[in-house]
Amino acid sequence: MADTSVDLNQRIWQVVASIPPGEVSTYGDVARFAGLPGAARRVGYALRQLPPGSKVPWHRVINSQGRISLPAGSAGEYTQRERLEAEGVRVCGGKVALGRFRWQP
Repeated sequence: MADTSVDLNQRIWQVVASIPPGEVSTYGDVARFAGLPGAARRVGYALRQLPPGSKVPWHRVINSQGRISLPAGSAGEYTQRERLEAEGVRVCGGKVALGRFRWQP
């Protein structure tokens, strides 16, 4: 039986919920940890489907170059940067040093 969209979202959200404060993961890493190698775009889709008021720390997921993927200057980019910096993750020019802050479960 194939996984439903809701089941895939739940798997992805569980991985994202496991990322500790002060660390980040890439979309590709989250996909791999959720058993969906090569499905980085699917992670982005799942994060966009989070219910309002969700406690899943979506802001800890960035792209493979260490960059915030939301459009520069957007409210979402501002929120993500602010949340990361509040956790001690340094964001410089929209980029995070993956070598320092990347989550390795």
